[in-house]
Amino acid sequence: MIRLEHDVGLDLSREAREQVPPDDDPAIGEALGDVGSRLAGAVANKRRSFHFEAFSATEPNAFALPGGFVFVSRPIIDLCQGGRDELAFVLGHEMGHVISGHAIERIVTNSAVSVASRAAPVRGLLGGWLRQVGVQFLETAYSRDHELDADKLGVRLAAAAGYDPQASIRLLERLAELKTSAGPLDLGEYFSTHPTFELRIRSIRQFLRRGQASK
Repeated sequence: MIRLEHDVGLDLSREAREQVPPDDDPAIGEALGDVGSRLAGAVANKRRSFHFEAFSATEPNAFALPGGFVFVSRPIIDLCQGGRDELAFVLGHEMGHVISGHAIERIVTNSAVSVASRAAPVRGLLGGWLRQVGVQFLETAYSRDHELDADKLGVRLAAAAGYDPQASIRLLERLAELKTSAGPLDLGEYFSTHPTFELRIRSIRQFLRRGQASK
């Protein structure tokens, strides 16, 4: 199944690159490579692989494709203010959607192509589907429970990779302040469709208090 997910993600990633221009800033590439590789090394199932790419956009966005293809926009990286602990949470959150099966479940649910069988003819078909629906579909949130689960797994991965899990709270608190300030920053659809910052912060704090990030 992991191999099939990779084939699906490879197909989708090719089309995604046609729709979102890459960000070739070497500093961004270095940060993604360093943080991403450390997080990937903390994943329990070593058969999984992950690939991290930055793309240019006017709003903060991120999405993960089946098979571990993670795309993040330059604005969402900038919101981390150079903090690699915070970037680890952002990447870990998207990785959580892959590891938990949310990414492949969303594709199966919303496309006409079934990938439940290893014999399913998925090559080339899902790229055409994504061309029709647009990459914006991938940038919207999952269900509230899936998003909160991805937060927890992102925190756990960050901690396992040696990053500060409390950085997740610092980032979300800063974003909450930006949203409610006198001149609020437009955080775009990515954050507006997710659970509220307050709910996410409360959920992560409870998770950390139970000491589950280190398990």
